[in-house]
Amino acid sequence: MNAFLSKFGLVILGGVIQGAGMGLFLFPHSIPSGGAGGLTVLFNYWFGISMGLALWIINFSFLLLGMKILGRRFAVWTVVAITMTSVSVQLFEQISMVNRSLVYDLTAGSILLGTGIGILMRQGVSNGGIGVVALIISVRRKILPGKPLFIVNMIIFLFTALIIDWKLIFLALISQWISTKLVDLTATMSLQETYTLDWRKKT
Repeated sequence: MNAFLSKFGLVILGGVIQGAGMGLFLFPHSIPSGGAGGLTVLFNYWFGISMGLALWIINFSFLLLGMKILGRRFAVWTVVAITMTSVSVQLFEQISMVNRSLVYDLTAGSILLGTGIGILMRQGVSNGGIGVVALIISVRRKILPGKPLFIVNMIIFLFTALIIDWKLIFLALISQWISTKLVDLTATMSLQETYTLDWRKKT
């Protein structure tokens, strides 16, 4: 029971921190927070699907993939994580900040984003979207999730920019570089026990 409550608290915390990075710092500058955002833009561009519906389709599709490979328990925890993140984004977007600095917001938002994702992945939980793919790769290859997350997101960003617009691609890549470094740092951080690659198997 204590293990469940501890994991539940950390998943909620990871979702809130990730949501703060997006809603408070990155989204006000229209900086994509990950590859799922890039795919959402492409779906909207190609098929005229609304951004909200496109994002849901993408996250749901990846969630089904993750459930098939990583199990149903993974899917349940991921639903908790993405729900908490969505609620947090909605709340943090209501906070108005004056005299915004792009450099500060980019840095702070990326650090929070990476920290939140790292907390989730340390618990074997995905942040949704491309995070599912990164977690599957890290489990299969027994590597830290930051590198596959960065590579897959970078490919999607480049593809999206090539088709639609290059304006935000450099900010998105900088954000991903910072956030994925924080993902690995958070995932390997020693708390009360020594870190091993078996962190993904915790219940």
